[in-house]
Amino acid sequence: MQPLDARRARGARTRAAVLDRAVELAASDGLEGLTLSRLAAALHVSKSGLFAHWASKEQLQLAAIEHARLQWATRVVGPALARPRGLPRLWALHEERLALYAADASPGCFFVTVEAELAGRPGPLRSRVAEVLTEWLEVVEGAASRSVELGHLPAALDPALLAYEVEAAGVAAAYQSRLLDPGTVGARARAVVLTRLRSLATDVSLLPES
Repeated sequence: MQPLDARRARGARTRAAVLDRAVELAASDGLEGLTLSRLAAALHVSKSGLFAHWASKEQLQLAAIEHARLQWATRVVGPALARPRGLPRLWALHEERLALYAADASPGCFFVTVEAELAGRPGPLRSRVAEVLTEWLEVVEGAASRSVELGHLPAALDPALLAYEVEAAGVAAAYQSRLLDPGTVGARARAVVLTRLRSLATDVSLLPES
């Protein structure tokens, strides 16, 4: 018999793999299309097996949101926070986001998809997605603020406005990559933010040339 810790670890890996697929499905079709039946079919498992983890569609949807948040923290925020504070970190947040889009097999972005889907639907799903979006914007704005504090950006700069500009380029990349060549879209999203930051930087050596 497997030790309890080993079984728990195996169960955690299985749950994570299931939620990976749930996030992929929701990124493509939205949370409304994410059902236990559809997820079971995509994974070639029984629906009853998924009920052991989530008793309802809403529980599954909320779990997908939390898993997508964890993916974003691990693949975007974590690597960016490893960069030096200030302008290098602000740039890295955008660059790691685009790297995530480029690495994923399916174009688009879970959060961009569900933000649009839930915008007019009050409830726990919308509330949680709004909280996650707020967290992300605070991270970007915080990096912009620290860039000003460190003298990497002009003192008169509005960090919230710059964060909005960076976010707008990321959202545009997520949307346009569904319809246009993802490589071209990603290159443009990278160039527009890099050009903007280099135009503001007090020391352009903190940023890549291209």
